[in-house]
Amino acid sequence: MLRLPLGAVSRCRYAPLSVPFKTLPAASFSTCGAHQATEGAPVTRPGLVDKSKATKKQFADYDLAGKTYVVTGGARGLGLALAEALVEAGGKVYCLDRADRPHQDWQEASRRVVPEWGGSLAYRKQDVTDTEHLRQTMEDIAAESGRLDGVIAAAGIQKLCPATEYTAQDAQHMMAINYTGVLQTASAAARIMLRQGRPGSICLVASMSGSVANKGLVSPVYNSSKAAVIQLARNLAMEWSPKGVRVNCLSPGHILTPMVRDNLREVPGLKDTWEAENMMGRLAEPHEFKGAALFLLSNASSFMTGANLIIDGGHTAW
Repeated sequence: MLRLPLGAVSRCRYAPLSVPFKTLPAASFSTCGAHQATEGAPVTRPGLVDKSKATKKQFADYDLAGKTYVVTGGARGLGLALAEALVEAGGKVYCLDRADRPHQDWQEASRRVVPEWGGSLAYRKQDVTDTEHLRQTMEDIAAESGRLDGVIAAAGIQKLCPATEYTAQDAQHMMAINYTGVLQTASAAARIMLRQGRPGSICLVASMSGSVANKGLVSPVYNSSKAAVIQLARNLAMEWSPKGVRVNCLSPGHILTPMVRDNLREVPGLKDTWEAENMMGRLAEPHEFKGAALFLLSNASSFMTGANLIIDGGHTAW
C-alpha cells in the first residue's frame, strides 16, 4: 500500500492549464435552443440572461411573448388550464377540440384574457384521430402566425371497465385517441418545428396511472395508453432533441376535471379512496398544473428532454 508522508496532501498544487479553454461547439447545446458558442467567445449557458442587456422584466425565461402554441383537448378541463398558462405568459395559443363550438368553460376563459398579457386564445375544431386534417390544421396555424413554438397534447378519453369485459373495438378507440392521437399531434408539430429551424418544445400529457396500478381505477386500457405515452415521449426526445425540438411528459395525479367527476359519480366512495392514497389527502384542481405547463413549454426547461414530470400530491411516492 502506498503511504503518503504527513502533510503531503496539503502540499499538492493544481498545475495551470497549458492551453487556453475552448468553448463547446453550438451543436453541444442542440437540445436547449439556438445558442451558439464559438472559440474565444464567453462561456454561457442556454437560457442564461445577459445582465448587460437585461431589462426590468423578471423571469425572462418564462416569457412567451411573440410565440405560438397549440393545445389539443383545450376546450375544457386540464387542457384549457394549461392553455391559459401559456396565454398569461404572453403566448398566442390555439386550442383544438372535437366540438363544433368551444365549450362554455373555454368561452369564460377567453373573456378572462387581459390585453396587457400580450397573449391570445383561439379555438379550432379538430379531432386528433383525423390525421390528415390534423396536419393541415397545424400547417394553417403555423402559416397564420409565421411560426410554431410548442405543443401540448392533452386530448384524451377514459372508460371504467374491467379487462374481462373490454371489447376490442373499445380498446382500439381508446388507443386511437390516447396514444395514436398524441403521436400524430407531436409528429405534425415536429415537422413544422424541424423545418422552420428554431427550438421547439412538445409536452405529452400522460398520467401517474401510466406508472402505477392505482386503487379504484378499473381502467386497464386507459392506464396502458398512458404508459405508452410516457415511453413515446422518451423515444421522440431521442429522435428530435439533437435537432432542437425537446419532448417531455406531464403525468398528473387525480384531478377534479369533468372527466374525473364523471368517474366519481359512477363509483360511490371513489373520491375518499383516491384522497386517502396521496400524501396531501385531496385531489388536485386543474389550475395547479399551470406552472408545470409554462415551465415545460418555456426556455426555463431548456436542458430538459425525455423526462416524465409527475405531479400527484405524493401518490406514487409512498
